[in-house]
Amino acid sequence: MKTINSPEKSINLFHCLNELGDHSLVQEIQQYLKSGTIKEAKLSSSQWSAVGFVLLTSEEKLDVFDINEFVGENNKDEKLNALQYLLPVIKVHAFSSLFSLSDCGVTDKDCAALTSVLRSNPSQLRDLDLNNKAIRDSGVKLLSVVLEDPRCKLETLLLSKCGITDEGCAALSSALRSNPSHLRDLNLSENNLEDPGVTLLSVVLEDPHCKLETLCGNVDIFTSLFRICVIVLYRLSKCGITDEGCAALSSALRSNPSHLRDLNLSENNLEDPGVTLLSVVLEDPHCKLETLWLRDCGVTDEGYHLSDIHVSLFSVSCIV
Repeated sequence: MKTINSPEKSINLFHCLNELGDHSLVQEIQQYLKSGTIKEAKLSSSQWSAVGFVLLTSEEKLDVFDINEFVGENNKDEKLNALQYLLPVIKVHAFSSLFSLSDCGVTDKDCAALTSVLRSNPSQLRDLDLNNKAIRDSGVKLLSVVLEDPRCKLETLLLSKCGITDEGCAALSSALRSNPSHLRDLNLSENNLEDPGVTLLSVVLEDPHCKLETLCGNVDIFTSLFRICVIVLYRLSKCGITDEGCAALSSALRSNPSHLRDLNLSENNLEDPGVTLLSVVLEDPHCKLETLWLRDCGVTDEGYHLSDIHVSLFSVSCIV
């Protein structure tokens, strides 16, 4: 069968074949899906188009899209290839969760196609995982167009290790200010945000409609928390933050202190001045902070003593 570049055209071809009574390739794919052996099979472009056709015509309600259900976990090149053929499925089915896209080798160029699909029907998606991919600032700008749509109800956005700087933070901050009331979990760990990026994000935290509850950092530690947080996880570890960024963060949290439960700023160069600024937040009687993470932040015993005083006064667990 001749390969057709457009996934939509390829899938339309199967509609034609189905009407003509040629069900052979579709039946083969249905067997792969039913037996669970599709992950081991090396599918051709035509077969991936058939997968798209089968999923599009399925009467089963599909809520979660996980690329690992279709391709072996270590085959990143094939995952990206499969994703390109399955984008029409994502567009039509309006999944609530898109998981493991971080394993697909998605770049800023691929983000254009993905965000185009998400913009067509943004109201159902709740979870989007793009960790560990080079989507960079240009990709974040594209995603921000989706986030600022008032129909967007996204609750979890995972963007760890994505090559994002303060330029990407500017677009993200603008989008979240336009539509701040749904996002619960924002992971920006191990991006080069530095103080300017955190300052931009702090503007979002000041918004009384912001529902951020957890601001934390280490991906390995917090992966298990993704499903229980209500912004549930917002990671800023290893982001190049100093006391200057802490000043903006502290100001924002004093303006809107009642939602944040977990704050993780581990492995940033906060030092004692940064901790002093954060301690002011703990003095607010409306502060609901329960866990403060300050591992490897260049804080001296004096700085930790100050945080310990506030921890003991306000029942906050300080992890150093």
